[in-house]
Amino acid sequence: MKGAYLKFSVLVLLLAGAMPFRAAAQFEEGLDVPYVPTPDVVVQGMLKLADVKAGETVIDLGCGDGRIVVTAAKMGAKGIGYDLNPERLREANENARVAKVTDKVQFIEKNLFEADIKSANVVTLYLLPSVNEKLKPRLLKELKPGTRIVSHSFSMGDWKPVKEQEVDGRRIYLWIVGK
Repeated sequence: MKGAYLKFSVLVLLLAGAMPFRAAAQFEEGLDVPYVPTPDVVVQGMLKLADVKAGETVIDLGCGDGRIVVTAAKMGAKGIGYDLNPERLREANENARVAKVTDKVQFIEKNLFEADIKSANVVTLYLLPSVNEKLKPRLLKELKPGTRIVSHSFSMGDWKPVKEQEVDGRRIYLWIVGK
């Protein structure tokens, strides 16, 4: 029990450094990662780093309130967001309605390890390093060569990014499948 508490405490401290305005992470039982929104300036940086173009499909694994998918749709892309939390998905759909992009986005209640990612031109992530590592073999197997993957704050272990940069004090990473 002591070890689990220590792991949890370290995780909270690690995430606190990556959170906007030092907001508290919303831990939810049964989920692989807590809900921590990506600041809008970082969303813009991620989509720019991925070089998202109109007509492409952006898939956000663990989409939360849908801000990445909605922003991509406002740029002319199509977007699909996967999340397990119905409350977050309601927020995502409302955000899409307010932004007038409901015809370009879809939010699906599904585990990110079971999400259909084959249609993606770009996959966005704000997951923990352990989750990125667990997801990496699937990304490499199912995504087409040339698909861009962008992660906020966390790398993918020994898979070196093609590019990384800092946006508003936060690190973002880009990988391209097949490179």
